[in-house]
Amino acid sequence: MTSHQQLPQEHTPPRYKPYHGAAGGWGALRSVAKAWVGSDNALKNIRALLKTNQHGGFDCPGCAWGDSPESGMVKFCENGAKAVNWEATKRRVDAAFFARYSVSALLEQSDYWLEYQGRLTEPMVYDPASDRYQPIDWDSAFALIARHLNGLTSPDQAEFYTSGRASNEAAFLYQLFVRAYGTNNFPDCSNMCHEASGVALGQSVGVGKGTVTFDDFEHADAIFVWGQNPGTNHPRMLDPLRDAVKRGAQVVSVNPLKERGLERFQHPQNALEMLTNSDRPTNTAYFRPALGGDMALLRGMAKFLLQWEREAQANGEPAVFDHVFIAEHGQGINEYLAVVDATPWEQLQAQSGLTLAEIEQAARMYCKGKRVIMCWAMGITQHRHSVPTIQEIVNLMLLRGNIGAPGAGLCPVRGHSNVQGDRTMGINERPPAALLDALQKRFDFPVPRENGHNTVEAIHAMLEGRAKVFIGLGGNFAQATPDSQRTARALRNCQLTVHISTKLNRSHLVHGKQALILPCLGRTDIDLQAEGPQAVTVEDSFSMVHASNGQLHPLSRQMRSEPAVVAGIAAATLGKQPVDWHWLVADYDRIRELIADTIPGFTDFNQRLRHPGGFYLGNSAGSRQWKTASGRANFKANLLPDSLLDPRVRASGQLPDLIMQSMRSHDQYNTTIYGLDDRYRGVKAQRDVLFVNEADIIRLGFAPGQKVDIVSLWDDGLVRRVQGFTLLAYDIPAGQAAAYYPEVNPLVPLESVGDGSHTPTSKFIAIKLERAGDTGRII
Repeated sequence: MTSHQQLPQEHTPPRYKPYHGAAGGWGALRSVAKAWVGSDNALKNIRALLKTNQHGGFDCPGCAWGDSPESGMVKFCENGAKAVNWEATKRRVDAAFFARYSVSALLEQSDYWLEYQGRLTEPMVYDPASDRYQPIDWDSAFALIARHLNGLTSPDQAEFYTSGRASNEAAFLYQLFVRAYGTNNFPDCSNMCHEASGVALGQSVGVGKGTVTFDDFEHADAIFVWGQNPGTNHPRMLDPLRDAVKRGAQVVSVNPLKERGLERFQHPQNALEMLTNSDRPTNTAYFRPALGGDMALLRGMAKFLLQWEREAQANGEPAVFDHVFIAEHGQGINEYLAVVDATPWEQLQAQSGLTLAEIEQAARMYCKGKRVIMCWAMGITQHRHSVPTIQEIVNLMLLRGNIGAPGAGLCPVRGHSNVQGDRTMGINERPPAALLDALQKRFDFPVPRENGHNTVEAIHAMLEGRAKVFIGLGGNFAQATPDSQRTARALRNCQLTVHISTKLNRSHLVHGKQALILPCLGRTDIDLQAEGPQAVTVEDSFSMVHASNGQLHPLSRQMRSEPAVVAGIAAATLGKQPVDWHWLVADYDRIRELIADTIPGFTDFNQRLRHPGGFYLGNSAGSRQWKTASGRANFKANLLPDSLLDPRVRASGQLPDLIMQSMRSHDQYNTTIYGLDDRYRGVKAQRDVLFVNEADIIRLGFAPGQKVDIVSLWDDGLVRRVQGFTLLAYDIPAGQAAAYYPEVNPLVPLESVGDGSHTPTSKFIAIKLERAGDTGRII
């Protein structure tokens, strides 16, 4: 192995030591410095980092949190810096690399090792005779894809996956090509994270996006953070949280684990804090519900509000509910309040895992704020009853008119940097009729009207042989998806798998009978097309659209932009129908003109993009325009689940030892693992660990530090097991456990999905523990 492929920490003995520092601070600076030096491109990357999230620079390839309108030299967080350094490495994965390693040999390596090897620099095709990837020229690669696609008996036999990293321009071209080809099969990364948010909000308020802007955080009296760990997943969010506490607002954290970013934060750009090693709190209250118990807590808060509203009416005191707002905008409140009335306190306490006093405290903190923001992430969205839970958030906010007012609203905090933009561009397996009508009118071809496949449906289709071609625009499908063994079989069942990627990952090794790896530019790379350097655009969690201009020269002339790769596939498959694909990618302004013609909110796209900071798309619910069937904001009268356990867990005939959630480590973003440490949780040099309450470890007959196998419970006759996990005694509520994603994805049954959303239930996995057997790989 050459020196550039040696890995730090890969064989360091596992260690566990609680971390006592604040989020951010010196720990963040040390971690950023380590990532910077480890990129092998340190001098150039310093200049690139200073262009991150700046006008004329590039958008951070990490999370979708919005940018502060304030100017400054440094507008990136710790994980953003890691994302930039991870992408902007000098290490290469080229033909010489693949000549050294067979696919079978690469499968033995860890996911960390695979991505650490560097950037993909030339197109490769799998050769089954040698079990290696070999070079292929671009035209031959495109022709191979076109032969497979045009040889299918139906366009619905192909699956077109999208990662949230893809730009608006790439996503728009991709959906246009796929629909011109003839299908709505768009499995997407959002199916696995915030799909429940889109479904719930669409039904309740008529738009599947958050209603707040960045500025609203400065005016909120209370901010609730549900099922989210911003210190690791959205570190730039820590600033507005601590500022809110400082000015006297309530900041309420609702999360089973005590996450450091939700406790206190040391700002790396605050000289006084750094010199004095001081920090500031990021919450005024912290509630730790049972996994899946958030809906019961929300319902309990509403029940207290209803009680206080009745008392106020009886005593002639000011109302608790905003009756003016409800009368003008709401629908279904009587049905909802009847359900609230009928929900017994005993059920609310048992299911929430909290005491009546804690539920009342949360309700009083909500009531105290005249302007309230509710934030949430995957701790809310990855449950069987996630859609009703999110609608309960909306119900609570509607009771006091907290949607569509300054400093108030709904804030689903998205993950990858353009996952929201991809949806806006039409990456949707269940597209709205208005989008299809606009495409058909503008491009004059019969747009497919049948719903396509989401991620889980696509895996089933590939498993059953109904889908034969898989094309992935970014991402790491094999690792990001549930039920890893079955997903691997699904991909290997395909006639062709194609991955458009920046770095080597496990999905390239879990391939179809024929397979291609197509190297693409990243957000940091200069994108030079026939008409000159190009900018792409992204949309953040606050519906702000802005430009991104790469700053670094690509490692290879054979790397192509995502729009150029999509155009190459489309031209080879469809010719110049319905557009001249190559002409479009010569100048991305041409793509944006088509977006302006067909996507609402993008009129004069190119002109508005020149404004520093981009432009606001607007939000109908944020301006109290309800695009629901009723034309009003809908109170949803959902019942609490009788049991949080899925019936198919109960049908297995076994009771779980614990309920487990999957989560990311601090040195990780999505499936990308930057290092083997998890600083804030005190874990060193290991990932196969299970966080468990020490009393539970003893109750189950084990000892801290012991290795166990984890087996999930489901009634389908399949054994889902991961092996050799170390038990870590941790401050976690009794009956719960937590482990890292994607290592425990094999335990999530493909059929265990959210009602109405098809989102995998990765935050509620019923498990049994067994003494560790022989270790082995799942894929």
